[in-house]
Amino acid sequence: MDAVAAFLDQVDGIVWGWGMIILLFGTHIFLTFRLGFIQRYTLSRGIKLSVTPDPDAEGEVSNFGALTTALAATIGTGNIIGVGTAIALGGPGAVLWCWLTGIFGIATKYAESLIAVKYRVKTSDGRMQGGAMYALERGLNMKWLGILFAFLGGFASFGIGCATQVNAIATVANENYKVPNWLVGLIIGVLTALVIFGGIQSIAKVTERLVPFMAILYVVGCFIILVINRDFLGTAIVTICRLAFTKGAVSGGLVGGGIQLAMRYGVARGLFSNESGMGSAPIAAAAAQTRNSVRQALISSTGTFWDTVVVCLMTGLVLVSSIMKNPEIDMAAVGNGGVLTSMAFAQIPVFGPILLTIGIITFAYSTVLGWAYYGERCVEYIGGSGIRTAYKVLYVAVAVIAPISALNLVWTIADILNALMTIPNLIAVLALSGVIVKETKKYINDLDAWDDSPIPVINDKGFVNETLIK
Repeated sequence: MDAVAAFLDQVDGIVWGWGMIILLFGTHIFLTFRLGFIQRYTLSRGIKLSVTPDPDAEGEVSNFGALTTALAATIGTGNIIGVGTAIALGGPGAVLWCWLTGIFGIATKYAESLIAVKYRVKTSDGRMQGGAMYALERGLNMKWLGILFAFLGGFASFGIGCATQVNAIATVANENYKVPNWLVGLIIGVLTALVIFGGIQSIAKVTERLVPFMAILYVVGCFIILVINRDFLGTAIVTICRLAFTKGAVSGGLVGGGIQLAMRYGVARGLFSNESGMGSAPIAAAAAQTRNSVRQALISSTGTFWDTVVVCLMTGLVLVSSIMKNPEIDMAAVGNGGVLTSMAFAQIPVFGPILLTIGIITFAYSTVLGWAYYGERCVEYIGGSGIRTAYKVLYVAVAVIAPISALNLVWTIADILNALMTIPNLIAVLALSGVIVKETKKYINDLDAWDDSPIPVINDKGFVNETLIK
């Protein structure tokens, strides 16, 4: 088993190495220019549209519900601990590269969400289904590649989406409050079952309340620390920008390894954090009530803005300014992102560790809910609607046993599959970039227009607009 684990670690390092970084970041930049810097519309209109209901449009959940479901899966422990790891390994400059990845990644999140809505289908029982698998099948006639994406996504959901997140909750609860691991697994399993068996509507109702609460609470905690560190905030910003491109050391024991290390860990963390290009979030976007594909794509693209441009940036500023003010933090952390973040939040008397604990638990649990929906849609695409209940039961079972199981191997395998999901998804995004540009030009100036192409409905004979769905 040690040999197998070592081999999988090597594979994991390859799939999340420079090749994947160049592929994803390159796609972000390409689509940014191809779409004429769509980011300007994301900030000026996407945020407003995300809280503007569109109840008369086709869809299962509101725009905001689809967005919070995607954010629930995207905003996770990586936003808290992962940024600390990037700083520990790549230096303060990693924060800037993480932030830039979010800025450019908005274009990719927009593009993949657009085709998810455009090529979605409506089942006979009224449920909306979409994502990279449907874009590959209906847009490029490559169903085999859609099946591959669905297989990778379905399997990854058990690891990255469920087991590792529940394990993180159990670790925090046990270390801080001595709650037995088995009890944590049981509680999370029951809570998860109560939500996911209600479908996307139930998940969206919970995430609409949970995501704003956990995000605001965490950002408030970060803001308090930045006020505490206000004398070092300006210096921290200058340091982040300078060490993103050059080697050097500054006060607090911070050391920058140059552009290569800063870019490697900053970009990798940004890509992993916001999931732009992985094809996961568009699965939730496809369920939204929306008049046209561009409208929902703009809304979905705000997810990358909130996740990386806001939350990850806040975390980065908190950590760098805290280390500069308290050099002993950097020395004690010794490259451990979790310890680094914990020591930074400990600056808030009494409530700091509590805020961090609540943040980790809510971030992790929301990820469990969001990925449950992603995985369900993926396995249904392969095995049909009859497999949905079996998947949910298995998903809950994984949540129950995760805290008392060894997960290193599971994490590595799921991490590899999570990375491999991006390949078929990016094939769809890049190959359909012409369609994305055409749709954007068609609707960008009239976002309330109705899409004149009817949403296909599967009838009892399995036909969609005279096209057989096998």
